[in-house]
Amino acid sequence: MKILKYMLMFIPISIIAKFMGMSQTVMFLLSALAIIPLAGLLGKGTEELSFYSGPKVGGFLNATFGNATELIISFFALKAGLFDVVKASISGSVIGNILLVLGGSMLAGGLKYKTQKFNKDVIEISSSMLLFAVIGLCIPAIFTHTVDKTLLNTRYEGLSLVVAIIMFIIYILSLIFSFFTNKNVESVSKEEGQPKWSLKKSILILIIATILIAIESEFLVDGVEGLTKSLGLSEFFVGIILIPIIGNAAEHSTAIMMALKNKMDVAVEIAIGSSLQIILFVAPVLIFLSLIFEPMSIIFSPFELVALIAAIFIANKVSNDGESNWLEGVQLLAVYGIIAAAFFIV
Repeated sequence: MKILKYMLMFIPISIIAKFMGMSQTVMFLLSALAIIPLAGLLGKGTEELSFYSGPKVGGFLNATFGNATELIISFFALKAGLFDVVKASISGSVIGNILLVLGGSMLAGGLKYKTQKFNKDVIEISSSMLLFAVIGLCIPAIFTHTVDKTLLNTRYEGLSLVVAIIMFIIYILSLIFSFFTNKNVESVSKEEGQPKWSLKKSILILIIATILIAIESEFLVDGVEGLTKSLGLSEFFVGIILIPIIGNAAEHSTAIMMALKNKMDVAVEIAIGSSLQIILFVAPVLIFLSLIFEPMSIIFSPFELVALIAAIFIANKVSNDGESNWLEGVQLLAVYGIIAAAFFIV
């Protein structure tokens, strides 16, 4: 999108503003505006790289770099001790991908084509894995509400680490299944056409964009406290709504564009595949990285869990019938709006 090119000007503006000592709220806004086009560059770079690597590796790279922005932001939030923001961003990414991204794609595509169909057999594996993943997130939370509170303070972090290790192993096994056991299944995200960038240019842009996102992410995290105080927002709202939207804005727009091109297979895979990687890869990696600073648990609030479970079941329902329409999109967006409103008033 052309607007993303113009938004790149916020990169030097945010760096200058940092040296000028601008307020935390201003820095949060400027860095957020700078991260959005950088996330777009990551997406474009992996898209070009997929022409050289093949559709399966390309699909894996798209999903990985699509979540790289949020992983980097969450790393700096971990470093700052903002555990509530980190955990909220994990659940917010999953909820946002399934309700906001999928809902927006279904609405946009449905208004143009009325009814759209997709290959439910290909997506069924991802949606089933997603259901397993959210169950893994629920177990530690249920544990905290059922055991003696004296044990809670000494053992729940260990439980979180065990769960993270198991989920990471499942993620590795899912890659083995995808690349080897199930290698003959056609990828829904297979690229068409010819690359516009050379291989060297694609890799160089990925490296530069990643470095700049790391810089801007530190600015963003430094501004969270000022933003919450000046605007009266909770850290939950910032983590579950704002950060996922900022980190995944380019990916969101890609899903909607695919739906408008009647490629609903790709749009659904972006939403479900990205959510799956958030839970099975990003969340465990953040748990491992927290050991460097201060161990973070994987305990989510009851409301976050309810929202996650509802979103996952909706994803499974959508994938089972193999078709979508604009009314289903409106319903998903309505649920997302209700969840966002609830976190806003916290």
